[in-house]
Amino acid sequence: MTPGTGDAFDAFYRDTSRRLLRYAYGLTGDPAEAQDLVQEAYARAWQRWRRLAAYEDPEAWLRLVVNRLSTDRWRRLGVRRTHAATAPAPVAPPSEDTVLLVRAMRTLPAAHRRALALHYLLDRSVADIAAETGASTGTVKSWLARGRAGLAVALGAAPAVPEGARNAH
Repeated sequence: MTPGTGDAFDAFYRDTSRRLLRYAYGLTGDPAEAQDLVQEAYARAWQRWRRLAAYEDPEAWLRLVVNRLSTDRWRRLGVRRTHAATAPAPVAPPSEDTVLLVRAMRTLPAAHRRALALHYLLDRSVADIAAETGASTGTVKSWLARGRAGLAVALGAAPAVPEGARNAH
C-alpha cells in the first residue's frame, strides 16, 4: 500500500460504516447478521482499496457486496429449508419386542444369526442359505435349530422339543 492509504481507508470506514450497517440491517432484519455482512464487505474493500478508492462511488460498491452476501445468505437458508422439507420422515423407534429380539440375536453365534436372518427375514430356503454360505444343507438345518433354541433360552422361553424326541427314552 502507498503511504496514506490506510488513513484514507480509515476515513472512508468512519464515514460509511453506520450507513452500511443500517442498510445491511434493513436487508437482513438481524443485527448480528448485518454486522457480519458489513465486516465481510469492509474486509473485501480493504483487499481492493487501491482500485476501489479510484471509483466514483466506493460506497455503492460496498452496498453491492452487502447485497450479494445477503442474497447468498437467503439462498443458503432456502436450501436448508428445502432440504429439511424433503428430508425423510423420522422413523418410529423399534417396538419393545424388536429390541428384545435383537438383544437375544446378539447372544447367538454369527453363523446362527445369519441363518436365522436369511431364513426368517429374507424368506430364503435352506438350500439357498447353503448355497450362499457354502455350507451343507444339514449344517444350515443345524444352525437354524440351534439358533431357534438359543433364542428361546435368551428370551426366557422353554426351547421347543422336536416331535420325535418327546416320547423317546
